Amino acid sequence: MDKSTLRKSILHKLNNLDVNVHNGFSNHIHKKVLVEEKIQNAQVIGITLSSFPEVDTWHLIKKLWAMGKQVAVPKCEPATRGMTFYEINSFDQLEVVYMKLKEPIPSLTKRLEPTQIDVLIVPGVVFNKQGYRIGYGGGYYDRFLSGYNGATFALAFDSQIVNEIPIERFDLPVQCIITETQRIRSSKVE
Repeated sequence: MDKSTLRKSILHKLNNLDVNVHNGFSNHIHKKVLVEEKIQNAQVIGITLSSFPEVDTWHLIKKLWAMGKQVAVPKCEPATRGMTFYEINSFDQLEVVYMKLKEPIPSLTKRLEPTQIDVLIVPGVVFNKQGYRIGYGGGYYDRFLSGYNGATFALAFDSQIVNEIPIERFDLPVQCIITETQRIRSSKVE
């Protein structure tokens, strides 16, 4: 199956997930990721602001703040298809941008360099057990990951894990995928 077909198939499944089941699974995933050693030891965590039907990150961000973690969220630069991460201390530091996505307001937040982010939680629609992912097709994270050397995690539901996905030469795997029932380590882990 090609990337577009896989993406559509998994998004269809996710969009039909009951909200209560979605919330319960997201909570299980939060509990599992928060006890990961790399998360525990990290000072700065980069994470995307989720939109349904993605694994909820809003409640996870609140839990990270409660643990004393610095949280950085991305601002996309459509002209270059690049991303810059900004530290947020409150959801009041966000604005609605294109497609109803929320992003940090640069004048209210602190810009961080990739080297300042200890752990990056990478979004995706489809994953395989080797840590490769299919995102939404913009290539923003692929570009960012090519220059990022910290730890990488992905949060996903079991229904997002497939045996095979098309892999291209520029694709980079995440080191660990956390689902409601699994902890999948990439073969590319240190």
